[in-house]
Formats: sequence, structure tokens, C-alpha cells
Amino acid sequence: MNSFRKLIRFPPVSICFISGFCFLAILGVRNSGFLENLELSAYDWFMRSRPTPFENKSRIMIITISEEDILSQGRWPLTDATLSQALVNLLQHNPSAIGLDIFRDISIPPGSEDLGDVLRNNPNIICVTKFGSNGVPPPPMLEGTGQVGFNDMLVDPGGIIRRGLLFLDNGKEIFYAFNLLLALNFLQKKGISAGADTMNPDYLQLGTTTLKPLEKDDGGYIHADARGYQYLIDFKDAPGFYQSRSLTSLLAGEITPDDIQDKIVLIGIVAQSVKDHFYTPFSRSFLEDQQMPGVVLHARFASQLIRFGLNESRPIKTFKEYQETYLMVFWSLLGGITGFFIRSPWRFSLGIAGGIFFLWIFSYSIFLNDWWIPLVPLALTGLLSAGMTTAYVSSMERKKRTLLMQLFSKHVSREIADSIWEQRDQFLLKGRPRPQKMIVSVLFSDIKGFSTISETLAPEILIQWLNTYMKTMTETIMNYGGVVDDYAGDGIKANFGVPFPRKTEKEIKKDAVNAVNCAIAMGKEVERLNVLWQNQGLPPAGTRIGIYTGSIVAGALGSSERMKYTTVGDIVNIASRLESFNKDIARKNPWRILIGKATLNYLNGQFHIQMIGEAGLKGKNEKINIYRVFSKKTKDENQTPREECA
Repeated sequence: MNSFRKLIRFPPVSICFISGFCFLAILGVRNSGFLENLELSAYDWFMRSRPTPFENKSRIMIITISEEDILSQGRWPLTDATLSQALVNLLQHNPSAIGLDIFRDISIPPGSEDLGDVLRNNPNIICVTKFGSNGVPPPPMLEGTGQVGFNDMLVDPGGIIRRGLLFLDNGKEIFYAFNLLLALNFLQKKGISAGADTMNPDYLQLGTTTLKPLEKDDGGYIHADARGYQYLIDFKDAPGFYQSRSLTSLLAGEITPDDIQDKIVLIGIVAQSVKDHFYTPFSRSFLEDQQMPGVVLHARFASQLIRFGLNESRPIKTFKEYQETYLMVFWSLLGGITGFFIRSPWRFSLGIAGGIFFLWIFSYSIFLNDWWIPLVPLALTGLLSAGMTTAYVSSMERKKRTLLMQLFSKHVSREIADSIWEQRDQFLLKGRPRPQKMIVSVLFSDIKGFSTISETLAPEILIQWLNTYMKTMTETIMNYGGVVDDYAGDGIKANFGVPFPRKTEKEIKKDAVNAVNCAIAMGKEVERLNVLWQNQGLPPAGTRIGIYTGSIVAGALGSSERMKYTTVGDIVNIASRLESFNKDIARKNPWRILIGKATLNYLNGQFHIQMIGEAGLKGKNEKINIYRVFSKKTKDENQTPREECA
């Protein structure tokens, strides 16, 4: 378990782990179908935003039957005589094909025989049937011929038409779509035939264009009903692309041969009273005026198939499932990397917004080239991965900050605390401060005669008196850049030069000077406190301070429950011995500062110093030179280093 925790904290592993989890989560949500509506809405938005390239090559005429036409005829459905007359008027102008998008499973006299003769004698007239057990049969005289096609529509959830059908089967025979038969009639006159694809015989090929059937999980669809031979409608024909005339004008002979010759002519209802209207990706609401008549949809379907046959456009293609998976994995990793490395909130927001904008541009660009990729799951995967990685990094940083603040916040200045946090990656190793060897000036201080003072004061007064002293000394140490290491009864240990190793001699000298300046300031504070305490009837204090400079090892000691950042080494012991050395020196003075030769070498003669002599310290075999510091020199005094002997 510990090995796993260590592994998961390794940045590349944590990014991969979080990104993988987010990918699987969004993949699961997507495969459950919860994102399908969003994906289809994005598809519709792309469809509406795409420029319309086909505007001046209309090959289709629509004869519309409106409310006015029904009123003119005085009835609905139209009689067989009316339809027969309309077809005869069209046939005299040599259309490529005529599509009758009106069910005619029963005769509606008068004129039934005439209509039957017209239909039987003109194989380029295509009539409609509705597929299935509850469907509508074709005109009886055309049953079993190649002049009948189904006009069934594939309606997506939400009532929108996005897919078309080419073939359906009932297990015994294959049925052709109404619009496909119209397109084949037109293409045949252009010398273009339909057949099986040479590479995959199960695919239909129109001219040189192969139409791959839509599968149940292609594009944004999830477990869609993929029965039959389906394809995506591209809606590339411009609004108003098809010429249209009313049935009344056709019957009146007002249509010219140029309107009809060599074109596909569809006859269908557009009146709202006859419900043959559908919503499309261009429907911005569910109002009636946002619907498209079925006859117009069939015109679009036929036009698209003709364009395929003439190699004027390509079918909308979708990525294979494994390719979409790779894209989701990539985008999840990209989101994880963004969340890991961008910590600033506004930069994170800018990065996420930029990523989504790039994804939108990429998706839209390839959509313009007839490719559909799942925009919504990609965006959600990236967002979730970035958000969770950011949350994870923030959590880890909170833990690190908590650890660092527990170790340092009460013992260093705010500037040092901020510096520690900014350089945390260099400072921490496996969740705790990195052990480091460095040159430090160590300061020890102790209250003179504390045992006597503690015996004269009541416990609560003693603690208050001692806290006042400790608080003042700690603040002074922090003001001079020191780090309070430990409290031991009435004693204080502080380090100057931690927690980051000093890289230059100048920095080491600055730490030594700061330590001595701090010691003098601590002495001045003791003098100030003594005046305050005497006014309160409390005993005065005195302090002894020892400072020594040299190489130590700094690091965290203890367990995760209780940890302390400290310094260890011979230098620490020497500084402690200097503090307690010869307690009779300057007994009458409220403060006394002793340093060693190693510290003196860094002071550059900035202080009034007196040599005490050479002495052996407890626990040390070798003797060291000991010096007492009195005060800092003024600017007018000689600044060259020298020793002032007693």
C-alpha cells in the first residue's frame, strides 16, 4: 500500500491515473447514452453553421399541394382523375423521373383506370409505400414492380431527422427507398450505375462513391436502431434550392418544359392540415413553421444521392470506435497535464477555454470536410480530467503547506514562509523536508537565574511572565530572518541560514551578521521588558546568548504525527556551550553575547568585540577562541575587522 501511495504521488503516474479514471468515467456515461442528446445537438449546431455549397445546380422540381390547392379541388384526398391529369401534364415535358409522394393503396374515383394506365405505362413514375406490418401498401397495379419505394423516415429522439434509409428488408426480400429509386433513374440517364463496392460487396457504390452503412454507435449515436441501410443526411442544398410550383398551376398548364425536362419531379403535400412534416437540424424550435414537409426531405435525400453518384460531394464519415477512444484518452491526458502544471486560476481558466475553443475549431474544421467526431465527450473528458487533476494537486499542496506551516509558520517571518512555499518542490522530499548539509549560524539563548525567578512567582504569573519573554524574543528572531528551532524551558534555539542552503560567501556572512544583530536586539528587548516588569512589581530578567557558525545538517526529525525541523551537528553543540560558558561573565549586565572565531570571521569588523580567551568547552577536545560582542559600530567608526581584547 505504501509503495502504491508513493507511486501515485509521482507526477506522470498521478496524471495518467487521474486521466485514465476520467476517461473511463466519461466513456461509461457516454456508453450509457446520457450524452447522446448533447452530441446530437452539437452535430445540429455544426450543420446549421456550415456554409451551403450547392446553390445553382437544381435538378429537382417539387409540385406542392398546399391548403389553397386542396380548397381549389374541394376535397382531400385528391381524386385519381386529378392525379392522372397532373402526371400526364408532367410526362409531356420529359422529366427524368416523377415521384408521387402520396399514398395510393386504394382507388379514389373518378379516373382510377386512367391513373392505372399512366402508372403502368411509365416506368419512370415512382410511387410510395410504407414499410412494415402496419404499413401502407403501394398502388395495386404497381405491386411487385420496380416503381415502388418506401418513404419511411428515421426520426431521432427529439423528433429530428438526421438519417436516411436506402434499403430495408423483411427477411425475404429487399425494398428500395423512394428517394433512392428517383436518384437511380436520374443517374442512369447520365450513364452512372449503382452496384456493390469492389472492396466490400456489402456496401453500395454510386458511381465512384461508396456509402458505408451507419452503425449503431457511429458518431454521436449510442445503441441507435441501425436496421436497414442507413446514411447521414448532409443538408448541403441551400434553402430554396429546389424549384417549386403549385398543383393548381400544373393543372392549368402554366409550367414550362424547361422547368421539368430531365429533372426529377416530386409531387407531395405541404399543407399543415395533412401531417407530413418533420423537424431537422435546422429547426430552432418546435413551432410548426420550423418543420420541413416530407416531400422536401425526399427531394434533399435524392439530391444528396445524385451528388454522390456524380462525385460532387462525399458521405459524412465517422471515426471508428477505437479511434474515438484514442482521441478521448489523448484529450483526457491533455486535460490532466493542463490541470497539473497550470496552478493560477485565471491561467487555468484561460487554458481550459483555449482548449475547448481549439477542440471546437478542430471538430468544426473536419466536419466541413465531412467527418463527425464526438465533440461533447472529448470536451467533458478534458474538463473533468483538468478539474480532478487540479483538485488532486490542490489537495497535495494543502497537505504540503499544512506540513510546512506546522514546521515553520510560527517560527519564521511571513517572507521566509512564502519563500519556503514557493520553493517547496526543491525543499520537500517524499512529503517531508529534504535533509541538507549547509553552513548556518546557530543561536542559543537562556534566561539568567530562571530557577530563582520561578521559585518566587505563582505558576500563572510565571507562565505569563515567561510567555511575554518568549514572544518578544521569537518576534525579534523572526524580524532578523532567523528560524526558531526549539524551545527548551526558558531556552531558545534559532538558526540563521535555513531552510535553503546558502550558495555564496556573501550570503553566509549576511546570516552571521543577522544572528549577531538579532542577539543585540534581543538584549535591548530584555532591557525594555525589565523596565516594564519592574513597574509591575515583577522580577527583571537577563539573557545569555551563544552564536557559532559552521556546517550542520538540517532536516525533519520525528514521525508524521509529530515532526520537527531542526539542525544537528557539532556546530550546534558549540553554540549551546558558548551560551552556558562561564556564567559569571557580566553577571551585572542584563545580557551577554558570546561568539566563536568561525562567526567572527564573517562579521567584517562591524561590531565592538572583546576576546575572552581560548577555552575548552564541555564535550570538545580542542579549545576554541571565544569573543564577547558588545554593540554594533556606528558608520563613523573604523569598519576594518579587529579583535578588542579585555
